[in-house]
Amino acid sequence: MPKLGVNIDHVATVRQARRTFEPDPVRAAIICELAGADGIVAHLREDRRHMQDRDLELIKQVVNTKLNFEMAATDEMVEKALGILPDQVTLVPERREELTTEGGLDVRKQTRDLSRVVETLQGKGITVSLFIDPEEEQIKASVETGAGAVEVHTGRYAENYLKGDFREELRRLATAVEIAKKTHLSVHAGHGLTYENVELVANIDGIEELNIGHTIIARAVLVGLERAVRDMIALIRR
Repeated sequence: MPKLGVNIDHVATVRQARRTFEPDPVRAAIICELAGADGIVAHLREDRRHMQDRDLELIKQVVNTKLNFEMAATDEMVEKALGILPDQVTLVPERREELTTEGGLDVRKQTRDLSRVVETLQGKGITVSLFIDPEEEQIKASVETGAGAVEVHTGRYAENYLKGDFREELRRLATAVEIAKKTHLSVHAGHGLTYENVELVANIDGIEELNIGHTIIARAVLVGLERAVRDMIALIRR
């Protein structure tokens, strides 16, 4: 059964809409853990559109499970990671104009640069995962960087699920997971997963962790954060 990492970025999105102090993502992280989450995920973007530097520093102090710091592979973010020392860093592509991460890293084209970042972070005891599309060439390139894990991008599966034509994308994910496991990478998955589509992905043998954010925070607005997290855990376990 995969573990659940809850991405709390959109708690900060609501806060930043008014540039105020609430809702507090640090408190949200504590509630998620108490509800049974196996880890907390937070993405510090270049434009600071939601999470702020201080949020990550405080979250690191209160998280008792695992802090997964999503970031671009830039010098600024590497410096931040070395200062915070999260349990894990997930390297993601980032464009200032995008609403959310639109696809995986092109590791094949950035192998040398990513290898340097991976070496620097892992040298400080930080596990490094690469957010990639479910493609064999990206998995092989990820191995070359020395990273210990990959997170396969489930966005295309999620989009096709809404259209009712998702079986091919589900097979793609399962094949990518199988290939990655044979290379001894830890395999995570995430992006676009919801209460409606998560069970099929959770059933893919070899996925160790699901990182989910928007749908949980959206449900929390209606039923509360603790129940939203527990509901997702129940689906994953089922």
